[in-house]
Amino acid sequence: MENVVIIGTGCAGLTAALYTARAGLAPLVIEGDLAGGQLSTTTLVENFPGFPEGIDGPDLMFRMREQAERFGARIERGWVTSVETTSRPFSLTLEDDRIVSTKTIIMAAGAAPRYLGLESEAKLLGHGLSSCATCDGAFFRDQEVVVVGGGDTAMEDALFLTRFATKVTIIHRRDQFRASKAMQDRATAIDKIEFLWNTTVTEVLDVDKNEVTGVRVRNVESGEESIFPCQGVFIAIGHDPSTQIFKDKLAMNDEGYITVSYPSTATTVEGIYACGDCVDHVYKQAITAAGRGCSAAIDAERFLAEHDH
Repeated sequence: MENVVIIGTGCAGLTAALYTARAGLAPLVIEGDLAGGQLSTTTLVENFPGFPEGIDGPDLMFRMREQAERFGARIERGWVTSVETTSRPFSLTLEDDRIVSTKTIIMAAGAAPRYLGLESEAKLLGHGLSSCATCDGAFFRDQEVVVVGGGDTAMEDALFLTRFATKVTIIHRRDQFRASKAMQDRATAIDKIEFLWNTTVTEVLDVDKNEVTGVRVRNVESGEESIFPCQGVFIAIGHDPSTQIFKDKLAMNDEGYITVSYPSTATTVEGIYACGDCVDHVYKQAITAAGRGCSAAIDAERFLAEHDH
């Protein structure tokens, strides 16, 4: 019987592991299919406090993992395929059919950014291609970049990137945006932002330099293809929260993000807590995920103190 099982090893999950381990709860952490979360796919991280020279994303996650394990967190590879939430202790089934019983659960499985599905995306992720403008925008100072998307996120990313880039081009597959009128008005009012309508990106180009040099685009009306030079590509077509195992078991919003009773991390099932990008569809930053991981750990610790002692 576990005191707490933490699902996910991103910033939220590993921070929750650190705090519950230091509280003497010996947490079991299920790693998931992306060890270290989204930061494990990035290169230099310059906005995590405590690293004035920056730190590689995988290195940061390795340090967080080591710190949690130092205090007694047990991290296991694998992923959860189903959860029984109707009664405590809760029951989790892993991919190898092993059953784990636990008094509390901290859900920190994060969210996965949507990509275009191009082979060139995977190759250049972290080398000029990003899904997080606020994370990586400063690396593109005095360069020309493109943002792919047509919703509020694309507008927000484009506006943010104008602080650094000399030109930002929003590429959208339709002739009108899905973004709110207010966001569209803000974007169209900025001289640095240009628009490429009725256009899709079919390839991200690197000319064998392992850095973005442009994108191949196709006009959806004429079918004509051309090369659009740029030094950075930001994919802004949304995220998918990794919450499928809790579908119809925990309250979620229309997009699948778990609902919590803020400022608590408590979900609609007593004893189950959620934190990080599977909850947060607004900030989506490493430091905010870590902060809420801390909150979830304290919430679970207090729950156990009240109910098991």
